[in-house]
Amino acid sequence: MSCPLLPPCVLAGLLLACVYTALCTLDCTPRKRVPYERNHLKVFREEGISNYSSMLMREDLGVLMLGAREAIFALDINDISVAKAKVTWKVTQMKQNECTYKGKNPDTECRNYIRTLHQINESVMYVCGTNAFSPACDYIAYVGGQLKLKGRQEEGKGKCPFDPFQRSSSIMADGDLYSATILNFLGSEPAILRNSLTVLRTEFTSFWLNEPNFIHMDVIPESENNPEGDDDKIYIFFSENAVEYDFYSRLVVSRVARVCKGDRGGQRTLQRKWTSFLKASLDCPVSGDILPYVLQDVFLLRHSDWRKSIFYAAFTSQGSNEVFSAVCAYSVMDINKVFSHGKYKTPVTVEASHVKWVMYNGDLPVPRPGSCINNAARASGIRSSLDLPDKTLQFVRDHPLMDDSVKPLTGQPLLVRKGVLFTRLVVDRATALDGQPHLIMFVGTDNGFMQKAVNYNGEMHIIEELQLFRSPEPISVLRVSSSTGQVYAGSASGVVQMPMADCHRYSSCLDCVLARDPYCAWDLGTHRCTPLPRFTKDDELVQSLKEGDPSRCPDPVPIRAKKKTLALGNNIRLPCVLDSSLAQVQWRLATQLLIPTSGKYSIQADGLLIYNASAADTGLYTCESVEQPAGRQYRRTLALPDVVPVTSPAWHRSGLVAMEVSVTMLSVLLVALLLWNWYKGHLPLRGRCRQHPRKQPRSAGHGHPAIYPLRQHATLDSTEEAQARQFLHAHSNYGNGLNTGVFKYIMDESEI
Repeated sequence: MSCPLLPPCVLAGLLLACVYTALCTLDCTPRKRVPYERNHLKVFREEGISNYSSMLMREDLGVLMLGAREAIFALDINDISVAKAKVTWKVTQMKQNECTYKGKNPDTECRNYIRTLHQINESVMYVCGTNAFSPACDYIAYVGGQLKLKGRQEEGKGKCPFDPFQRSSSIMADGDLYSATILNFLGSEPAILRNSLTVLRTEFTSFWLNEPNFIHMDVIPESENNPEGDDDKIYIFFSENAVEYDFYSRLVVSRVARVCKGDRGGQRTLQRKWTSFLKASLDCPVSGDILPYVLQDVFLLRHSDWRKSIFYAAFTSQGSNEVFSAVCAYSVMDINKVFSHGKYKTPVTVEASHVKWVMYNGDLPVPRPGSCINNAARASGIRSSLDLPDKTLQFVRDHPLMDDSVKPLTGQPLLVRKGVLFTRLVVDRATALDGQPHLIMFVGTDNGFMQKAVNYNGEMHIIEELQLFRSPEPISVLRVSSSTGQVYAGSASGVVQMPMADCHRYSSCLDCVLARDPYCAWDLGTHRCTPLPRFTKDDELVQSLKEGDPSRCPDPVPIRAKKKTLALGNNIRLPCVLDSSLAQVQWRLATQLLIPTSGKYSIQADGLLIYNASAADTGLYTCESVEQPAGRQYRRTLALPDVVPVTSPAWHRSGLVAMEVSVTMLSVLLVALLLWNWYKGHLPLRGRCRQHPRKQPRSAGHGHPAIYPLRQHATLDSTEEAQARQFLHAHSNYGNGLNTGVFKYIMDESEI
């Protein structure tokens, strides 16, 4: 018994599912691409101002604080195109001259770029700028709708970078400013500091920091409900040159480090230095890549229980001809486990000066190196880091790197894109109709686009890709506000605001449900794709996120066939535009599936092109969209062009015949008229005469016949002169009685 063959459509669907699954493992394609003109954006930019690189959300004041080059703005948080207040902070001429004298560009580098904005209290904020490679800080107040600098400038070294284009990070915790930046003009002294009454920093050694690029800092309140009495932690994310790998060239690795908020430094060893500084590698494994990915941005999605908080990180590939980007998620508890229970690396000298890093297998001093002061330490009489023994401090000074790396929460990336460089990342949490919270990632790119993406049970899905800026430029800052439902993105040229949910972009129930957007659902009552009310469940709404099942959608309105005329021997295009980039288009002529391999057809993004059309190409065509969400296949008819040959109607054909008969008759009459006029002499040829029959004229006397006078022109050419002589000769013969005809030569056409 033979197995029946699969129908072509089923086979095509299976192949499509396999191809889609394989591609999305290494590159996830956005379902929709939204150009700049179709985005509902609100834009802010001011003439002469650039580099909008720092933001502070002040939802309590209803403003978005924006730092740019030599200016600070307070924008309406609901409509950033409205600037409520502005204050300028320019460098002095003396500072600019000093910067220029040191070899920096006076028009770009020797300016004041606002890089730090932090809240101090309800109305006062702390602001720092590069100040022409001489960092400075001040306090700024927003009172009565006005911004005002306090004029209490402080030294900004260690709080803000010297170089305006160098990455840095900082955070305010309990009134203390923690920062990760560069401490000198040359950019050769990186440090992680706490600027307080007790200033702490990292060691100036490559073991601790090796040419780092600081990305992000955040505080986790690990002391809350902690049975071990542990301290709060400051986490620092950065990338640096690896010291633990033997590689033929510089290899960049991604790191996460932590320090304890209550750290006070050591008594003799590590004086005014961190006694709790430890760092570990961040893994974001992408299939097929051996080299580690490089960290670009980090976002902390907080939870009321700090143990459930998650760090989301954006990475890009290195050392590859093809550019890849990825997003991975890391649990706070997984990071804490590596630092609290993981093994350390130790440097070992091999072959004279060569140093190799291996796992340390010896006994550890007590208390555990790098740990915070907890209940166990207090029980042993250690009340602060100043009480730690030198053996513990010496070990952590020489072994800051952990042997274990931090693995992603899901074991693999949540999102992978090929040919795109991720620059910034924010994440929002939305509750769907099923009552479950879903995480939505908004990822900025180096060409001014944003990826709106989700991950359902390991399935990567990019809902849409949006163009935020008209010209390609990197997104340098990204913020999200759940209370306003808006995303804010900044670049060198301006700032844009976009809604997290733009459900009206989906025109049908099938399109709305297959978008699998947690913010959107199809309303069966209003027949519209509408933003989902938070914490609301309505039987009139249709949404299917994990399955992408539109079975509850009503039957679509039937598509009407549209006639399309075909001129034999010409090319013809049949329009059909897909509403999803994940869908595949299938064309049929009657029931036959068209396969564009014979050179007869070309299936393009906007329709079907038929070459050298013949009578066999006429008939009813069907354009179908085939989409495969979660492995299920859904079809939708988009167009029904009915191709018919060009024919002339009966009245048109009879009109043509009548016109041909009329033209023929007119032509015959015109020829006859010409011949008649020529015969009558009304159309004489140049240099010719005509002969008239001889008539008996009246006598002129003396019995001689009358002679018709000859009218002459003022001048005669040689031919006319010869003809005149012939006429006189004939007259002479007539007078002599010769039987000769009389000729009259017409010299003037007025005689006709």
